[in-house]
Amino acid sequence: MEPATTIRSQLENYLSSQHLSINQFSVQTGINSGTLSRLLSGQQPIAMSHLELITRGMGMPKDHFYSLYVDECFYYSAPTWRRLRPFILSSAELGRLDCIEQVVKNLLDNLIYAPMLFEVAEGLFQEGQWQAAEVLYRNVSASEKYQHSERLAVCQYRLFRIALGDSQALNLQAALLFECYIKRLEAADQLDGLKHLMHVYYSLHKWEKVNELALEMHRLASLRYNHQCLSDRKGTTEKPPEKPLYFYVLYSHLMRASVCEEYRDYESALNFVSLYMDSSWVQESGEETKQILDQFQEWGTANTLLYRMMAGDYEVLNEYVQYIAPHANEIFVALYNIIISANRYGWNVDHVLEQFPSYIPYRTNLKEFGILHNQQILADQYAIFLAELAIYYLHSKRKEGIELILQSLDCSARINSESVILKCVNLFEQHRHQASEEEKEQYKLLIREVQDSDEKKIDHAASFV
Repeated sequence: MEPATTIRSQLENYLSSQHLSINQFSVQTGINSGTLSRLLSGQQPIAMSHLELITRGMGMPKDHFYSLYVDECFYYSAPTWRRLRPFILSSAELGRLDCIEQVVKNLLDNLIYAPMLFEVAEGLFQEGQWQAAEVLYRNVSASEKYQHSERLAVCQYRLFRIALGDSQALNLQAALLFECYIKRLEAADQLDGLKHLMHVYYSLHKWEKVNELALEMHRLASLRYNHQCLSDRKGTTEKPPEKPLYFYVLYSHLMRASVCEEYRDYESALNFVSLYMDSSWVQESGEETKQILDQFQEWGTANTLLYRMMAGDYEVLNEYVQYIAPHANEIFVALYNIIISANRYGWNVDHVLEQFPSYIPYRTNLKEFGILHNQQILADQYAIFLAELAIYYLHSKRKEGIELILQSLDCSARINSESVILKCVNLFEQHRHQASEEEKEQYKLLIREVQDSDEKKIDHAASFV
């Protein structure tokens, strides 16, 4: 049965209400009158170019007929990629995800369209139109779930990347869904996938998992790099990763050093520092290589001082502060570690906090500091930083500590960090007697928000069962 409302019927009503002939509307839109007549009689399908001219001629928003155009594409004739591809791209540009969903569900009755939809999804992903790409990846993935194809693995990788956000619970769910597909990817995507997985597990404090992934990154990157160096081929058709292969070898050592730091094994951490500062085996040259190797040298120098400080060497504190002071993108992480060390060893670091006052107030967008680190890791560190700073202030009987507990609780609730939420609750209850009535009321509201968030998280998880 023909749909009750069509683009043609609405166009006919418009011409009638405006007392326009086909020839007059032809002049108004720039569409040939013969073509317009065939479109109205249903003798010719409406192309995207025609749709845009008709919509503009009627003075309507560009996507006014988009829902009806899905019917046009699948009711009046067999679907043609020549019409559907530009329609999907235009729907993505205008945020009409509902139209993309309708088109994809109709197309994937025939799996011949899966590669074409995947190609469009890849283009949208590269252009940063991740919401539209997600609709395509999700549907292509569902259509290929029994195929065990590399395309299925890439879809899962992209969905993992798109899913990452502020919520630690949802990030963990995304990581667990993706991890079983990683070995089906090309080596290049495997390396980048390992890097993103490590960042998620790092933000969740799952250090054994980070170490396991870093070992796999080192194995795979070393294998590929040795193959690249020994190969006599001048060129290769293999897809390159986001960074040069030697980067991943060095980065695996950096991450393993970070794991040792978390276990307070600073001697082993320093051994890994020496490994990622050693670039004698790197055969590449040029500006990009110099920048990457210089960055690892900078990290190595800073972390050598850091690990000595965190092992309890107070004498190195000022040297560490002087080293990181010119590096704006490293200051927040440095302050995070300085406060942890101060609380661990009972140091007074007021002079350091006074040197970097703009890094102390609560911030919801850490990018304003020019920080280049992974955002999931930073959000977690910032919540911990506020809690540790609260401990530091409360130790010296400063009332700002209560305010910082509340800020940390707010921040940790936003990212669903259960460990930091518990830390904040324990801190507030220990120092409740120092809180004002207003702060107690704010605390009560934050706890209510945490409970509401937990209920939503349970509902979300239940939807997957």
